[in-house]
Amino acid sequence: MPSRLPAVTQPVTTAPSPGAGHDTTALLRGATARVYADTVREVADDVAARLVAVTQPFSGASRSELRSLVDAVDLDGPPSGTREALREAGDLYAKHAIWFHEPTYTAHLNCPVALPAVGAETMLAAINTSVDTYDQSTVATFMERRLVEWTAGRIGFAVAEGDVAGADGIFTSGGTQSNFQALFLAREKARRAGTGLESMRILATAVSHFSIAKSALLLGLPDGAVVTVGTDADGRMSPDALAQALVDIERTGDTVIAVVATAGTTDRGCIDPLGPIADLCDAVGTWLHVDAAYGCGLLVSPRRRHLLDGIERARSVTVDFHKSFFQPVSSSALVVRERSDLAPVAWHADYLNPEENAEPNQVDKSLQTTRRFDALKLWVTLRALGADGVGAMVDAVCDLAAAVHQDLATDRDFRLVGTTDLSTVLFRYQPEGLDAARADALVPQVRRVLFDSGRALVAKTVIDGRPCLKLTLLNPDATLADIRGVLELVRSAAHGLLAGEALLDIDEPPCRDVHPRLARADQTADQTADQTADQTADQTADPDADGETR
Repeated sequence: MPSRLPAVTQPVTTAPSPGAGHDTTALLRGATARVYADTVREVADDVAARLVAVTQPFSGASRSELRSLVDAVDLDGPPSGTREALREAGDLYAKHAIWFHEPTYTAHLNCPVALPAVGAETMLAAINTSVDTYDQSTVATFMERRLVEWTAGRIGFAVAEGDVAGADGIFTSGGTQSNFQALFLAREKARRAGTGLESMRILATAVSHFSIAKSALLLGLPDGAVVTVGTDADGRMSPDALAQALVDIERTGDTVIAVVATAGTTDRGCIDPLGPIADLCDAVGTWLHVDAAYGCGLLVSPRRRHLLDGIERARSVTVDFHKSFFQPVSSSALVVRERSDLAPVAWHADYLNPEENAEPNQVDKSLQTTRRFDALKLWVTLRALGADGVGAMVDAVCDLAAAVHQDLATDRDFRLVGTTDLSTVLFRYQPEGLDAARADALVPQVRRVLFDSGRALVAKTVIDGRPCLKLTLLNPDATLADIRGVLELVRSAAHGLLAGEALLDIDEPPCRDVHPRLARADQTADQTADQTADQTADQTADPDADGETR
């Protein structure tokens, strides 16, 4: 849809203040407060209108189309003024963005966002607090620290009071940064105990987040420093395999500096057995890091909190509020059981946080310096909805995933791939008689058909050597009927492909021109009818190859 922002018929001319040499109406301040309010209101109205009008998660524009639209903008051209620039941005960005609130968006760990958090985003963007030092943030420092304490309490850590030892943490940009910082702390603990980098080892499963291996590389650990621990059939870390790995590494003379357990694997959504893993880590004195970027929502779940039993025994925990707490990106944190574990991060500069300064500077705990006050979004969400309200939404997506699993278990066209503790669904289109190799080939093709139509977005991954499709359900307002509609689109695409319309994984796939079921929203009825007439005889004979699905 076109932008609803009022059109500007002529470029806005700006008059610099005498002696200023610049446009004094360009920045947000008291004198421009009314313009600010009008601008935000116009943008909000435009986005609201798009939310009402959108019927699919993506426009379906091709890469070449999008690249041409971007390249057509002259960034060195004459200024057009705020209103016109935002109108242009709406027609370029918002029109072709991926809309995570649409129930047919099921691809990745992206969630619709809580309204209170969006309001808080407006506030923090305008005020532009940086929570690196107290003299830049004041009360924001205490609010962020309070949220870290709250999260630590939900994990089960003892909260520090005054000089009494206890938990601490810091907000980060996301799970990758949180995991990196956790492993940096574990590395420093081992290094200060005399362990050399060349003998440091990290234990994790093959399905742990890629940031674990990437962190090991960035931390200067040797190739092979991340040692894979075996799993059970559902991808959860095996305590027996972990015990054996600990023994094997000790025999080589190397040192395990950390064991990484995952509370919500990216593909399967499974949770490692945290209690038994903690027993083994305690027995050998090894740092246990729990990556709960996905599963952290269970901390507030009224019905599923028990799935995280044992997390309180970790040395550090990653939580991603912008996944399971329905927060706008970015909103993540690293929480440690002992405040002193954060000490290696501190670095003092005379101009910023001198060592003799007694002010509570968050930069002393963070890998970042300048940092947004993202904690405000979670603060407002908890105050507006309550922890139980957020937890009810977490339970809703888990319940939806369970219902979809039940549907697929009795569907003769689909094969379920494993189970989940959270809200993912792994499956393949493989009806009886379709060989595994052809089913393998269909996975990327089906995904591309859906993506290029814009009507539904699903992900693809590989489980036990076999490609499969993945639904990541993080929309508590999506219904079982919505997801059944996505599955029907998958079925339709697979039928069409098997009928002879092969699809290559290229920038300009033929499906946009030949697949009648997945016509782009901007195609006319005549275009769709013409394309339908061009289908093969087999497609025309297939009763499932025509008609709408939702």
